[in-house]
Amino acid sequence: QVRLVESGGGLVQPGGSLRLSCAASGSIFSINAMGWYRQAPGKQRELVASTTSGGIATYADSVKGRFTISRDNAKRTVYLEMNSLKPEDTAVYYCNADVATSTSRWISRGYWGQGTQVTVSS
Repeated sequence: QVRLVESGGGLVQPGGSLRLSCAASGSIFSINAMGWYRQAPGKQRELVASTTSGGIATYADSVKGRFTISRDNAKRTVYLEMNSLKPEDTAVYYCNADVATSTSRWISRGYWGQGTQVTVSS
């Protein structure tokens, strides 16, 4: 069993900042890519940022220069630092990790967290 638990969401004014965290736990052998997705009401879930196990990051164009993804492999945790937040960043943010479990070491699959709400409003 693998569990991803997000934290750090909330209400912030435009121009403000938030930091999201996502910790993985369970029968984990290895974690490959980790990332953050978001889903706004009435819209499809979209990739916000992802990072490889070696720390190579990619970002959606809409967040480049404002958001920074990072990870601590020892803690099995991925972070999303969000600055200069805009109302259009309002969404439920989901953590995703590509994980190989202790019982299936050579086959990885994606796992999702439960989501954390981010609301940007004055």
